[in-house]
Amino acid sequence: MIQLGVNIDHIATVRQARYRGVVGVVGVVGDGSRADRPEPDPVRAAHEAELGGADGITVHLREDRRHIVDRDVELLRALVAVKLNLEMAATAEMVGIACQLGTDTAMLVPEGREEVTTEGGLDVAGQRERIGPAVQKLKSAGLIVSAFIDPDLSQVEAAGEVGFDVCEVHTGPYARAFAEAGGDFRRDALAAALEEVVVAGGAIRAAGMRFNAGHALNYHNVQPIAALPGIEELHIGHAIVSRAVFVGLREAVREMKGLMREAVGG
Repeated sequence: MIQLGVNIDHIATVRQARYRGVVGVVGVVGDGSRADRPEPDPVRAAHEAELGGADGITVHLREDRRHIVDRDVELLRALVAVKLNLEMAATAEMVGIACQLGTDTAMLVPEGREEVTTEGGLDVAGQRERIGPAVQKLKSAGLIVSAFIDPDLSQVEAAGEVGFDVCEVHTGPYARAFAEAGGDFRRDALAAALEEVVVAGGAIRAAGMRFNAGHALNYHNVQPIAALPGIEELHIGHAIVSRAVFVGLREAVREMKGLMREAVGG
């Protein structure tokens, strides 16, 4: 059955809008009194997502700690009941943190200091010498390791060669085409964007890796992706957190999970 990993980064984004530079890496605020504790709390968000049916929780610990901070990941690792996926750059610092905490999975993503969110997939083919050792170190620590890649067959091939367990296909181009076409799959651009994901997914599975997908998926465009053959997991954050503003996080997760199940007939 297809699974849903809920990205809760933007819960921390709201917190940091007021408390950035106060929460800090260690998460200590003022005298530690209840009134001084920054909110909203990503740990509480993870619990609500679990109650809504999330199969996993995803956070991205960025090098600049712009939203999720180290203490968030430490607390989530201790308290999350489902699997915890850590998105991260392939740096020595981040690999060390993931290995020390023993998160269930580690997803290597490209990271730019000026970007609002991750844009584009990881260039595994062009960075084998840097990425390969990071993958092996993470795997030796017992983590399942995923690559966030564009739907590009050369990247799928490279990901298999350096030892990734999972490839998450970047669905941003598909989501953009969906919006531009108004969801009309008779439009060539949208049909072609979906086909790219289909072909990449087939290649991922043929290489013995798990096929996941994510980025810019929402309540309107998720079902065609959820219905793809062999897809195992979707990672969705912004749309769910946005919906949660109006209905609560638990219900927002429940609604997304319902759409995914409907798409696969279950």
